[in-house]
Amino acid sequence: MSGSVDGLRAGLETLDALPADRAEEQLAACCAARAWVTRMVAGRPFADVDELLTASDRAIEALGPDDLAEALAAHPRIGQRVAGSSPEAAWSRQEQSGMADADAEVRAALREGNLAYEERFDQVFLIRAAGRSPAEMLAELRRRLGNDPEAERREVAEQLRQITRLRLERSLRS
Repeated sequence: MSGSVDGLRAGLETLDALPADRAEEQLAACCAARAWVTRMVAGRPFADVDELLTASDRAIEALGPDDLAEALAAHPRIGQRVAGSSPEAAWSRQEQSGMADADAEVRAALREGNLAYEERFDQVFLIRAAGRSPAEMLAELRRRLGNDPEAERREVAEQLRQITRLRLERSLRS
């Protein structure tokens, strides 16, 4: 564990020392909302990883509807294979790796659910896929289709917060 903590600390020191444009690039791979990136770059240096993650949580909470839409635009549909070699594409493939175990019925239900969700909320369905089975993601998709727009905005922000935290930690290990 201490090697992992030391690796995160070293990654944080590197992030803190980067020129602003390089820090923006690294952070944008974690969350595509420019307002979040700007706030995170301005908050450097961070005393430790906990302070970085807390700052990230607060920056996510401060995002308005347009900022959330900007962040969502960088996320693929659940079950959609992402091409490319960027860090965010690789992370997305890793986060959705559980989809490889999905049977045809679950895949079809997720496709249909994604379309229904996009029709209802006019945005991609966002969920922290890491650590969830395809069946769990489908159940969450179906549940969230019953949300009113404000409840769904809060759920989207929470899922974005969780995804961004995971990606921040990965970026510090890179």
